Amino acid sequence: MRVSELAKHAKTTAETVRHYTDIGLLAPSRDSHNGYRYYRAEDVRLLRFALKARSLGFTLSDIQSLIQASREGETPCGQVRTLIEDRLNQVEARIAELQALSVRMRDAMEEWQGAPDCRLDDGRVCGLIDSFAGE
Repeated sequence: MRVSELAKHAKTTAETVRHYTDIGLLAPSRDSHNGYRYYRAEDVRLLRFALKARSLGFTLSDIQSLIQASREGETPCGQVRTLIEDRLNQVEARIAELQALSVRMRDAMEEWQGAPDCRLDDGRVCGLIDSFAGE
């Protein structure tokens, strides 16, 4: 099947298929007459796997490593468990950072509620940010 057919089977875009091919995740054969890329049923499975893994927060590098391990006859499930635990910790840390940012932003909005807009002649860019107490 060609790029557009593979994309349709995997419910993704042709651009995604091309990108995954360019980074070596998929390895289609080439038609010597017209240069078209042709994909196999195995490529559908690999692409679906990659899309599911991406939806779980795995990086393309992670996915390539998992596929390589599988190709070498290993079962990468232990690696998957370790990786997802690491990714979950990263996501939860990022959520905490974003929640703290949200609090700071709300504090700033509240603090600036009645503050006037004014031009500063002392070289400062914005008095609101300069005067913000919640650091």
